[in-house]
Amino acid sequence: MDLGDKVMKMKPAGMAAEEWAVRLELASMYRAFDWLGWTESIYNHLTLRVPGPEKHYLINPYGLNYNEVTATNLVKIDLDGETRDNSKHPVNKAGFVIHSAIHAARDDAHCIIHTHSTAGMAVACKESGLRHDNFYSALLAGQVAYHDFEGISTDVAERPRLVRSLGDKSILILKSHGLLVVGGGVTEAYQTYWTLQRACEVQLAGDSMQGATIPIGKAVLDAIPAQAAVFRSGPRPGGAAYDGLLRRAGIRYEDLV
Repeated sequence: MDLGDKVMKMKPAGMAAEEWAVRLELASMYRAFDWLGWTESIYNHLTLRVPGPEKHYLINPYGLNYNEVTATNLVKIDLDGETRDNSKHPVNKAGFVIHSAIHAARDDAHCIIHTHSTAGMAVACKESGLRHDNFYSALLAGQVAYHDFEGISTDVAERPRLVRSLGDKSILILKSHGLLVVGGGVTEAYQTYWTLQRACEVQLAGDSMQGATIPIGKAVLDAIPAQAAVFRSGPRPGGAAYDGLLRRAGIRYEDLV
């Protein structure tokens, strides 16, 4: 990610350059999700780990809309939910419970996305969950786990169960609740989430039509990871698509300070 000298010089005094860079990238993701309509008022959460051994991570200030999130007002918290950057903004308790559990348990969980999109919630409310019978859902075969609904996720006792449900998968469908995606960074998490969201939208549209859905055979599903490897490889998986999104939405890093 090349942020440019101009943006990096806007870094607050005393903040490490590595933290400033991830703050800008996460702020851009909040703005991108707002532009795409993947928002739920002031709710839901996108988090990103701050480089370093402490496993601190950034989360949105509770009470702000996604288009109000900036690199400077993101809140840095630790795995116990304690603020580590002197921010005066509160943090959504459910966001802390869900994200802290996975950040603590998965070293590869640098970026975590949790949404309540209409299509995602609709699929999460179905007993069959996500069926791997359309182009996008086929890309996700073998990557999806499920977690039983326990009500609003404000009880820290749910954290080990969330971790156990996710296992080593990159996607967790929270039954009757919503979607969750784990990625090694913003661009990888975005690419996975975009695919998941499209899969849910297509399933929702298909189920509104008469007639049976055409099944996809196991041999085809098994072959897809190798076919899709070219889109998931390199030092920044999903980067080209994410950069294109920022250009289309007119989101510039220098406007996110």
